Amino acid sequence: MKDRILIIEDEEKIARFIELELLHEGYEAVKCGDGRTGLEMAESGGFSLVLLDIMLPELNGMEVLRRLRRTSDVPVIMLTARDAVMDKVAGLDQGADDYITKPFAIEELLARIRLALRRSSHQAHENTQDTPDDLLRCGDLTLSPSRHEVKYAGKEIELTSREFDLLNTLLVNKNIVLSRDTLLGTVWGYDYMGETNVVDVYVRYLRSKIDEVFGISLIQTVRGVGYVIRDENG
Repeated sequence: MKDRILIIEDEEKIARFIELELLHEGYEAVKCGDGRTGLEMAESGGFSLVLLDIMLPELNGMEVLRRLRRTSDVPVIMLTARDAVMDKVAGLDQGADDYITKPFAIEELLARIRLALRRSSHQAHENTQDTPDDLLRCGDLTLSPSRHEVKYAGKEIELTSREFDLLNTLLVNKNIVLSRDTLLGTVWGYDYMGETNVVDVYVRYLRSKIDEVFGISLIQTVRGVGYVIRDENG
């Protein structure tokens, strides 16, 4: 069954662009241009995720989110041109799962959607044992988000939280080349103010703990673009 995504966005060109990209990626997409109608649609259920703009007619995005959280835990990613820290904090405090600021690269939005959907799926099974569908796999490598556990051929690999998040992001987006900027925004967040080569540094950390230990080539470098994990690796 396809994941169904609700786009609550009053700028028609942006909404249509996102809709077409989602359809191209195999999702079902539904658009809505005002907050009040969007809230009613979101509350009716049937959506796997909501993309929610803050500046909306009828009912602003923060109020939509506040009311929606009374009855639903559907994943919500906030879309907004406002990048003030307090706006981000307010959205997350109201229960948003993620926050992306316009203008954004569609590749990053799609990566964040995939992660939010994956987290939602695992939360639904967090009180059960892992099944093959719960595990991310590449060859003999497995990653369990719910257990925060990585193994290669049954041998556990100790990773830091950031290394785990980076590997998780690459596995969720397996066979998709992710740029350094996309990885930086998804794993470290927009507010990261450290070294710009941090992605390359952490890829080296992962390679030292996985590739060099097990004699494989898990994470591929796509010169001038970024990094990817492909099915044939492992």
